[in-house]
Amino acid sequence: MATTPTPVPPQAPPKPTWDPHRPVPPFPWLRPTIRIRLTLLYGGMFLIAGILLLSIIYLLAANALNVGSDLPFRVVSGQVSSEICQMRSAALPEDELNRALNECVNEQRQHALDDLLSRSLLTLLGLAIIAFAFGYAMAGRVLSPLGRITRTARAVAGSDLSRRIELDGPDDELKELADTFDDMLERLQRAFTAQQRFVGNASHELRTPLAINRTLLEVHLSDPNAPVELQQLGKTLLATNERSEQLVEGLLLLARSDNQIVERKAVDLAEVASQAVDQAHAEAEAKGVEIRGAREPAVVQGNGVLLERIALNLVQNAVRYNVPEDGWVEVTTRVQHGQAVLEVANTGPVVPAYEIDNLFEPFRRLRTERTGSDKGVGLGLSIVRSVARAHGGHVSARPREGGGLVMRFTLPV
Repeated sequence: MATTPTPVPPQAPPKPTWDPHRPVPPFPWLRPTIRIRLTLLYGGMFLIAGILLLSIIYLLAANALNVGSDLPFRVVSGQVSSEICQMRSAALPEDELNRALNECVNEQRQHALDDLLSRSLLTLLGLAIIAFAFGYAMAGRVLSPLGRITRTARAVAGSDLSRRIELDGPDDELKELADTFDDMLERLQRAFTAQQRFVGNASHELRTPLAINRTLLEVHLSDPNAPVELQQLGKTLLATNERSEQLVEGLLLLARSDNQIVERKAVDLAEVASQAVDQAHAEAEAKGVEIRGAREPAVVQGNGVLLERIALNLVQNAVRYNVPEDGWVEVTTRVQHGQAVLEVANTGPVVPAYEIDNLFEPFRRLRTERTGSDKGVGLGLSIVRSVARAHGGHVSARPREGGGLVMRFTLPV
């Protein structure tokens, strides 16, 4: 009996976003754009700084020139004396008296200029520090929407397409950028959700006929009076049907593992790896492959079923793509540099380094056609990479000296 497709949940109407084709307002220069806001901000800061600097210089100059104070010399009984210019009271000729008075006034001016210069430099240094601090704070305030956009983009890069910026504030270029980015995310989420829904529904629909085919073939094969040719054909069809079922299950798991893991529990990678080794033990014995390796405790937060799928796929891949005789697979777990590490190394054919990336693509195999191998359906390592990304981990591979691969899965502890 066919299963009912997953119903599509009703979606809220999308909020109005910026339309690049909307008409331009009649007075665009009145629009609070980033250019106008920065112009007003920096112009206002320059005006305020100029007023402060002029006021301070005026006060310093007035203080240095001693406005309203007495002259630096005094005339007493026809004699000129000054303590500032070190002039003694004496009757001097007219020329010498004028020269002495000029020297006294010039000395007083030079002293005032030196005092004004030193105080102005200190004032300029203080204003520069205040201006840089104020400019840094204002630049952070103006550019804060860009930080919000960056954080949202980083969250989206971690497979969380449900995040939105939803930037409020003036209708400027940054809000246009944020609204356009939100609209792009909305389209991406709809396309991604539709793709996952299609893969899931198609896989569910394919399960039923494949299960019926398997049942019919098993019933015919159980007949002891069936001809040998029919039994051989039935076994071939049963193997093909089993391969198709594996493909459907792989597509379902691949569609589910692309989502971010919401519910996480403590999982020991050593236990997960041991269970994977137990499940692959019979196949390894049939192929003459020895499974070994020390597994130290490495507890992480994640989904135990999906993490077990990672370990099982890596171990099965290492067993199936091995040497015909005296092959081995080494499965180790440990904690290294704050990360839990699951490493699977195996003997096998020599793998060129430039073909490593192709191994993680769906339906890609090493030096074989898409359907030229009976060792799997071509989704094992793709599922491993997808589940690793959903957990915030990383999986990598490198050729091993002498042939084979070293697969390494890491996840923050």
